[in-house]
Amino acid sequence: MNSKVSSEEQRLAPIRDKIDALDAQILELLTQRAQAAQEVGHIKGGFASPVFRPERERQVIAKLQETNQGPLLPDGIAAIWREVMSACRALEARQTIAYLGPIGTFSEQAAQTYFGHSIAGLPCNSLDEVFRAVEKGAAQFGVVPVENSSEGAVSRTLDLLLDSTMRISGELVLPIHHHLLTATGELNGVTTVCAHAQALAQCQQWLSEHAPHLKRQAVSSNAEAARMAAGDPSLAAIAGIPAQVAYGLQVVASQIQDDPHNRTRFVVIGHYACQSTGQDQTSLVLSVDNQPGAVHRLLEPLAKHGVSMNRFESRPARKGTWEYHFYIDVAGHAEDAKVSKALNELKAMAAFYKNLGSYPHSV
Repeated sequence: MNSKVSSEEQRLAPIRDKIDALDAQILELLTQRAQAAQEVGHIKGGFASPVFRPERERQVIAKLQETNQGPLLPDGIAAIWREVMSACRALEARQTIAYLGPIGTFSEQAAQTYFGHSIAGLPCNSLDEVFRAVEKGAAQFGVVPVENSSEGAVSRTLDLLLDSTMRISGELVLPIHHHLLTATGELNGVTTVCAHAQALAQCQQWLSEHAPHLKRQAVSSNAEAARMAAGDPSLAAIAGIPAQVAYGLQVVASQIQDDPHNRTRFVVIGHYACQSTGQDQTSLVLSVDNQPGAVHRLLEPLAKHGVSMNRFESRPARKGTWEYHFYIDVAGHAEDAKVSKALNELKAMAAFYKNLGSYPHSV
């Protein structure tokens, strides 16, 4: 055995030396990149330009993915460079990002995935508070869930987007893996399972089959459920790995979501208006007069100008009558020629029209 280990070490030693030398080169190049980023920051500071431009970072990553000739996968390249840009951006100014808290939520994970870890996170008690934090300048951007692949739209987010002055400047689709967690890793003495209402809905079949005796209690977030379970042996929580780690819980059962491909789409909100990248989408809120064929006529400008519709969601207008707002995502930037023509016609014929923002779509 010792001879085998010795032979393995002899073969690995020169490769490890090579890796160490490459790491030193990478660090030197990262240092040069950081210094160049600081120069950019000094110039931007003189023009009061924004520190974070999502469309620019999207273009940088896309170009690297297109020119990549090595074994790194596109997702790996995106993850690496997102952290590099996050660290360089923090040298200019650390961005404060608001999200639905407490620590350990999927919203926090989405914020770190999108902006990198070199940010100042601002956990908020509600989606309303996330919007207020950005509106009042306590955070530069906010990250909020807008729809889930299993349960559909997050109604409160749609209502806040309608009423707020915030613009959408980015989106992220995050795989959602739910785990059943307790302080001991067992269900002995546990009477209640806590989670956000959407998480309970996304796991209802599993719970009915494997833990039908547990009472289900909806709370403000999965991370809040994890925090509660950490201090109460009668409670179990449904949450992700970040919440498990943050609150020192143990896994009773992994991946209990009913849909193995469960995903949540998050949007980035702020005051920033993105420029066109060629890989964008535009989010709108529309309403029409309650007349036969009105919705069909409303969508005609999109077909006329060859603009694809990626999403169509209806939501009661909260006016006490049977009227609706329609949330629509279309392919392209509002400044693109054919999109601009279609939107101008839509605006002229709609009873209500609001452009929530044009931004790089998630890949």
